[in-house]
Amino acid sequence: MADFKKLLVWQKAHATALDAHRIGGRIRGANHSTLRHQIIKSAMSVPANIVEGSGHQSAREFSRFLRMALNSTTELEYQILTAKDLRVLPESGSLTLLSQIIEVRKMIYGLMRYLSSRAAAGEKPENPRATRLN
Repeated sequence: MADFKKLLVWQKAHATALDAHRIGGRIRGANHSTLRHQIIKSAMSVPANIVEGSGHQSAREFSRFLRMALNSTTELEYQILTAKDLRVLPESGSLTLLSQIIEVRKMIYGLMRYLSSRAAAGEKPENPRATRLN
């Protein structure tokens, strides 16, 4: 079994989660504690679902977890936008993080398309956990 850490989409998702954790940790005030925790939770969910899915043998199961990761990117995007609009996060950091989230989302879509095309052709993915997407 390949090491999930070699999967480029996981590397980007992990880096984005760390950045979101750092940025989310800057949110102060009791009024915003729920938002802070939700940002951190959804940010960590993206790479965690990629890792969990990569441990499955079938492309179908891997794709199921990629869909969950994809949903978490959408949730995270909304939470960052909300924090920016509430002015509890600086705009520059928010925009950088939003750009990272969109990049990760595109990479997840790309990996899902790859897995789907292999399944449609009746082929077993060569090694979906080590597929590097550009």
